[in-house]
Amino acid sequence: MIAFLEGVLAESLPTHIVVNVHGVGYHVLIPLSSYDRLPAPGAPIKILTHLVVREDAQVLYGFGSSAERDLFQMLINHVTGVGPKLALAVLSGISLEMFKAAVVAGDIAAISLIKGVGKKTAERIVLELKDKVGVAAEWEAASAGHAPGPRDRAIHDTVLALISLGYKQVEAHKAVKKALEGHSDTPAAEDLVRMALKILA
Repeated sequence: MIAFLEGVLAESLPTHIVVNVHGVGYHVLIPLSSYDRLPAPGAPIKILTHLVVREDAQVLYGFGSSAERDLFQMLINHVTGVGPKLALAVLSGISLEMFKAAVVAGDIAAISLIKGVGKKTAERIVLELKDKVGVAAEWEAASAGHAPGPRDRAIHDTVLALISLGYKQVEAHKAVKKALEGHSDTPAAEDLVRMALKILA
């Protein structure tokens, strides 16, 4: 198992990166949450990884934090019908804090709004992760101190609104991030949608 890569960031896109490790370029699939924290291409990088070996390929998945990798592994190992692709979509579609809070609260509606996750899959995620010994209790304690703030909720709601209007998740995420530049306060989701639509137009 490859636990991490340390080298130079050769290429970065919202869906994947290439890490140059002593002259070998490793192609690594990443969630949007990790993309947001990447350095500029050419800078040194250390990224945590999970290797998935299939009959036809060996695929590396990369994460900016151990919490992201832990959730990814929990989803693919403990939730029926959730593979690496869908687990990555979950990490891209909702913040860790909001996801944990949704599982603890049994908020199936919030999880089913993630692109690629339907109601039945959301129900399985809540049921099977809550049943996992210690997970719900640990997350409940954590969510009390790290509940999603107004900014997190506004970003999440705006990205979902833009996706429902037909925009791709990556471009919606970029537009929201750009709209928030220079704003120390958090606009309401409705205002943020309008600001992001202007950028996308």
